[in-house]
Amino acid sequence: MKTETVLITGAANGIGRATALAFGREGAQVAVTDKDEQGAAAVAAEIGPRARAFGLDVTDAAAVARVFDEAAAALGPITVVHANAGVSSMKRAVDLTEADWDFNFSINAKGVFLTNQAAVRHFLAHGTKGVIVNTASLAAKVGAPLLTHYSASKFAVIGWTQALAREVAADGIRVNAVCPGFVKTPMQDREAAWEAELLGTTPEAVLQSYIDQTPLGRLETPEDVADVVVFLASDAARFMTGQGINVTGGVYMT
Repeated sequence: MKTETVLITGAANGIGRATALAFGREGAQVAVTDKDEQGAAAVAAEIGPRARAFGLDVTDAAAVARVFDEAAAALGPITVVHANAGVSSMKRAVDLTEADWDFNFSINAKGVFLTNQAAVRHFLAHGTKGVIVNTASLAAKVGAPLLTHYSASKFAVIGWTQALAREVAADGIRVNAVCPGFVKTPMQDREAAWEAELLGTTPEAVLQSYIDQTPLGRLETPEDVADVVVFLASDAARFMTGQGINVTGGVYMT
């Protein structure tokens, strides 16, 4: 990866942080972006001099375009983009508000759209056969109760990934997605607490239920996902596009 320049959104913690560090270990130059600019800076510092941090709200088209320009000016033309920024909230479907729906879609779906669009424009402008990897979810393959709006937003990511992959294949641009399962991140900790409250149980019991659903018998780590993202960005995956790769420990197998 020493010839690659990678831009990652939502990279201050969780899967994005693990992906940034993984690319850094492979020698890539890494643009670490997040709405939490201080958190992004901490990750860039972990990687070292080949990384730069940028504050980024992925729902702001002008900001996305600006950060691509700034990252390219600092590190060179972007060749790999991991559109990872995402959010969740949890309610019963009958209790959802428009604000709940819009919150999930604005970041999970619109954020991927804007980041991918900027990436394709950047690749075409620089004559780059670039790679995009989007973070979808297990909930993009199987609808998740209490996460109906989140599931819908992640199903949208899969549909977008497939359609975009077909559209830009002739330009040598590959577009894939990863579909993580029960990943131990700060987001998962919040979701376990929400689910416990909704179901009248404890967060510990909820987390155990996640493990019980996972054939490989443990919670997933961010690094489990990051290694697959690096693979999809590499030449080893040169004939893969339009895929939603399950990284679930066997929770979902088709």
